[in-house]
Amino acid sequence: MRKLLTTPAIILGALAFGMPSRALVAQTVGAPPAAPVREVVDTYYGVAVHDPYRWMEGPENPELDTWLKAQAVYTRGVLDRIPSRATLVARLQQLLDAGTIVYDVQLASGEVFYQKIAKGDEVARLYVRRGFAGAERLLVDPDRFRSGQAHVSLSYYAPAPDGRHVAFGVSAGGSEKAVLRVVETATARVLPDEIDRAQFGSPSWLADGRSFLFNRLQPMAPGADRSQTYLKSRVYRHVVGTSAERDVPLIGFGVGAVPVDSLEGPFAAYSAGSPWVLGVVTQFVKNEVTLYAARAAAVVGGRPVWHKLAGYDDDATRYAVHGDALYLLTHKDAPRYKVVRTSIARPDLATADVVVPESEAVITNLGAAQDGLYVQLLDGGLGRLVRVPWGGKPEPVALPFDGAIGEFITDPREPGVLVKLTSWTEPQLWYRYDPRTRRFTDTRIRPRSPVDYSNIESHEVKVAAADGTLVPLSIVHRKGLEMDGSHPTLLEGYGSYGITLDPGFNPLLLAWLERGGVYAVAHVRGGGEYGEAWHQAGQKLTKQNTIGDFIACAEYLVSRGYTSPRHLAGQGGSAGGITIGGAITQRPDLFGAAIDNVGASDMLRIERGVNGPTNIAEFGSVATEDGFKGLLAMSAYHHVKDGTSYPAVLLTTGINDPRVPSWQVAKMAARLQAATAGPKPILLRVDYDAGHGIGSTRAQAVAETADEYAFLFWQLGQPEFQPPAEPRASAPASP
Repeated sequence: MRKLLTTPAIILGALAFGMPSRALVAQTVGAPPAAPVREVVDTYYGVAVHDPYRWMEGPENPELDTWLKAQAVYTRGVLDRIPSRATLVARLQQLLDAGTIVYDVQLASGEVFYQKIAKGDEVARLYVRRGFAGAERLLVDPDRFRSGQAHVSLSYYAPAPDGRHVAFGVSAGGSEKAVLRVVETATARVLPDEIDRAQFGSPSWLADGRSFLFNRLQPMAPGADRSQTYLKSRVYRHVVGTSAERDVPLIGFGVGAVPVDSLEGPFAAYSAGSPWVLGVVTQFVKNEVTLYAARAAAVVGGRPVWHKLAGYDDDATRYAVHGDALYLLTHKDAPRYKVVRTSIARPDLATADVVVPESEAVITNLGAAQDGLYVQLLDGGLGRLVRVPWGGKPEPVALPFDGAIGEFITDPREPGVLVKLTSWTEPQLWYRYDPRTRRFTDTRIRPRSPVDYSNIESHEVKVAAADGTLVPLSIVHRKGLEMDGSHPTLLEGYGSYGITLDPGFNPLLLAWLERGGVYAVAHVRGGGEYGEAWHQAGQKLTKQNTIGDFIACAEYLVSRGYTSPRHLAGQGGSAGGITIGGAITQRPDLFGAAIDNVGASDMLRIERGVNGPTNIAEFGSVATEDGFKGLLAMSAYHHVKDGTSYPAVLLTTGINDPRVPSWQVAKMAARLQAATAGPKPILLRVDYDAGHGIGSTRAQAVAETADEYAFLFWQLGQPEFQPPAEPRASAPASP
């Protein structure tokens, strides 16, 4: 559920035409394996809370493993009986193979590094070229680090300032348990350096080009409490070619004079050309950071003296460095953010200069280039760009087309900015801005996708929530759609950590849209579409706004004739499990089906997972009465009621998920299976070579999307997806 580590889920879809409601439920193969009920009752602040599936919790649980495997077999049997699933697989594979994916571009001393997934690749590989017009060379193929059956993927990478070396992390089976390695750019030779417990890594090279700073987790003893895994980490400096055991901690829990709590995560960053290294202390999911600075020379010498630049109460979320100047993105007295400047040597935020003031558009990012500061904004769902020349005033930069800025790259030694632009109907392309000509040019590092969206259109509307707040809603569908309520529609929502669901081109979605389906995104409170105030209006005790906004958007789609309840599906993943779980438990009558991907479900027990303590800042803790009240209200698992006609639900989990453990999803699936009245299926899909979805292969993406599409098409009434009825047993012969 971590915002910065979470990638967008695969966009799902649903399609149906007007069959009678009782025909929407096809016969399944028997019944799912029942889960034993062993009631546990906890009392929080005088409130008794029942938990029938507490036995599922824990990392080593043979009984749960057996039940999950039985669920996986059952679900596979059900999904494989859906006609036309094979047709979906073929179409999805065709769409996925039609284009090349290029992302995570980084620049260093004239070298261009990027991750790419080409036709035939299962995971991204790391490439390099000299300039955008240079010949492409493969630098790191994650498959070379595969030692067993689990696939291996890149977790992150960072080139040295001189471009001669690259630090990168690889992890197996979607576990995100990265091992940090180093590769030589000129030869693609992987050096002997190998550092475990580098899950958050975040390597940042120093100016010498032979050492970098990185975050390393504490060692865990066998049988230790897994909820402590991410706590007490430290930042180390590693010199290439030396043993990691010789690395000296520079900042972190119990290190030096900088106070770092066990629940905080320390990181460090060097910006090329600056004499400073910044120490960044976070509360993980909390957007605001505490910043320190130390002389880069002292960091190299292993004796940094840190001084404080900003605290959590300064509300700074991002930063950029230019020489001795520190630029901060802050929502202090500015809910939609502003950019301020102060000195690193003598910081004084009380008298900091306002470089870019707050406006109607939300400021989302900033970066220092050779020619000035570039600032990214979000204006009504569209990306905007502002350039502030060093010593000058802000000036708008016109983008090639109206859309979203998917990625935003600057280099202090290079003029201009590199952006990845996209929209609901325009494929992602990488453009470079030249401040001298004031023009963008296509870098051609990623060819234009041949997937044809010319017959697809999108609309942005605002929907009144229960309290009158206007909630943005994006709607995508085929041109010429008739508003007769017949269209199968998938509504997606998230609403946590201040994350925005920006417009994005997804070729797989065409398999849904070309069948007449509607896809919609509810930009609910808890996200960041309108800045920090929008985020805070959907967290902890205000989390019901997130769920209520989603329900209001669903009602809008029905009232405007896009769809009807029997043709409407909802989807949420990870922290979005709160959103979709709350929607179907509060308004089961409003949805025909739902997809709950790796969803947080039992919020009263979430902090007992590996990723639990780090999420307290976003959701709260049962250690306080208000925290308990908020968590209970948003906990879908505790709001499932026996004998209720819930929509059909497909829940998914990856067995290696470090963020939302499989027992969270298992408890929700078991509770829904036991409580649901009627024949609508509740299915649990388990992937034994996956985690939270990060690092999954293309084959896994196709298989899971096909399963989800087929499930929704079946439940929402698409005729060619209706499985044959199970044969009835013949009556016994008369004696």
